[in-house]
Amino acid sequence: MDSLLPIISSILMFVVVREAYKRVLGLRPFKVQFTVKTIFFAQFAAGCFRSVELVYQRVPGVTHTEGNPSYEDACSGTSNHVEIVRNQYDPKECRFESLLELFWWSRHDPTTLNRNNVGSQYRSEIYYYNPEQEKLARESLEHIGRHQHQVDRKIVTEILPAKKFYRAEEDNQQYLSKGGRFGLKQSSAKGCNDPIRCYG
Repeated sequence: MDSLLPIISSILMFVVVREAYKRVLGLRPFKVQFTVKTIFFAQFAAGCFRSVELVYQRVPGVTHTEGNPSYEDACSGTSNHVEIVRNQYDPKECRFESLLELFWWSRHDPTTLNRNNVGSQYRSEIYYYNPEQEKLARESLEHIGRHQHQVDRKIVTEILPAKKFYRAEEDNQQYLSKGGRFGLKQSSAKGCNDPIRCYG
């Protein structure tokens, strides 16, 4: 009988602890809530992606940016790649229309074919991920077209579905905010309006 006492004591202790635990939970119920943050993507080709990327890094609501493709692929002249900035953004903080407006007016000329730098990899394009983005992109193009007399040249921007993204080398990601060619870091702070130097 003495040999059973430790086992009986352990069982009783387990029952007491379990009941106490159930009572505490019963008296103090709690609820676990999870917040799911919706992130959308937007892609733009508007010349050398390094400076275009910094434009979008500064936008409140844009949570991440990255460039495409690798430097070798872009400059080979045989890959048909185009330099693109892919943005992740929170639609509660940043509207796709605002990103489109930056595309049209900030860093490139949508009337120049392959000449925002020199080469087909620098062509002007908007890539959409869903029908709503396509609709807004085409509406923005029509709006620009209605004011084309102010531009005096044909707009050559294409609107295309997003395709496979070939991420550039890490050295070229956030290139200007890291210091660029000359090691002079440019601010990527949200809302910053400092002039952008193309190569740092």
